[in-house]
Amino acid sequence: MLSVADIRERLSEIRLLGTDVDIVQAGYVQRIGWDGSRVEVDVVLPPVSPQARHVLEQDIRRGLAAFAEIQQVQLRIGGGDQAKDQDGQLLLPGVRHVIAVASAKGGVGKSTVAANLALALQAEGLRVGLLDADVYGPSLPILFGTRGPVTVTPAQRLAPVEKFGLQLMSVGFFVEEETPVIWRGPVVMSLVRQFLRDVEWHGLDFLVVDLPPGTGDAPLSLLQLIPVTGALVVSTPQRVAIADVERGIAMFQRVRAPVLGIVENMAVYECPYCHTVDELFGSEGGQRLEKRFGIPVLARIPLDPQLRAASDSGQPLLIYAPDHPAVLTFRNLARQLLECLAATDVVDAPAPTIVN
Repeated sequence: MLSVADIRERLSEIRLLGTDVDIVQAGYVQRIGWDGSRVEVDVVLPPVSPQARHVLEQDIRRGLAAFAEIQQVQLRIGGGDQAKDQDGQLLLPGVRHVIAVASAKGGVGKSTVAANLALALQAEGLRVGLLDADVYGPSLPILFGTRGPVTVTPAQRLAPVEKFGLQLMSVGFFVEEETPVIWRGPVVMSLVRQFLRDVEWHGLDFLVVDLPPGTGDAPLSLLQLIPVTGALVVSTPQRVAIADVERGIAMFQRVRAPVLGIVENMAVYECPYCHTVDELFGSEGGQRLEKRFGIPVLARIPLDPQLRAASDSGQPLLIYAPDHPAVLTFRNLARQLLECLAATDVVDAPAPTIVN
């Protein structure tokens, strides 16, 4: 005979997205009622994203469906208001839309894409911020040639560092450049919450979030908290990278965050002397992903020495060489991203800007 203890044991196999403790041990399961055919489960959540709440509901229903004795499930989930934290303060006040830039592995140029996308969105007449949430390898200070300082507002919140018209925040502003960042999950989660709650963003149309690479605790914790409007997945074209990207896309699908497009970085290389174009890292990787997942390839960024040098020197090409071919690629990426969002009625498409 199925008992409440059996049901509780099954629920103890379920974890809230981005956490290491099961929902029973964490105290989220408040009540289990069982009458022999109908089960009632009451759950009260801490602040989480709508995606995390949806995934949890699916996991609970799927877990209970394994019991043949259960004919009906009444699941009530309370709390979980992601718009506020535990102190009742709004998360991400001053931000209209969040674009997450992710990669399933490091070294594919995700941070370079995030930085240049933010600048390209700004070039479309939008107010943009960039949050470097890659807590283990913050690149923003190098990409923008600044380490702050970070000041505190009269409201005792962190003021974003402003550079090239963007509002910037990075863990790299708070650690020494040569110091390795070795933090465990709870410390990372605490830092993420502080960035979401305590940074005083000013009237942003878009906040571009440079996620940590991979599909582990750090990106999942962020996705649990951030109300993501849409995501871009960055990859290089070779087969080994594409296999990792498939796992990254599956992560976003699991948390119900829409992946708007794929960005192939280092897609082609043009010899500056003979102008021969080579696909050094393979070809058609993005097309394979597009065919499998139905997610479009929005941009193929070239492997370009000037783009690399600009990133290393903190002098973005979009600022100092606005007519460079790589800049036009990023500008086109920003426009395609806005068109994708406009097609889903998330934002109004801006008036086109002419690039000479």
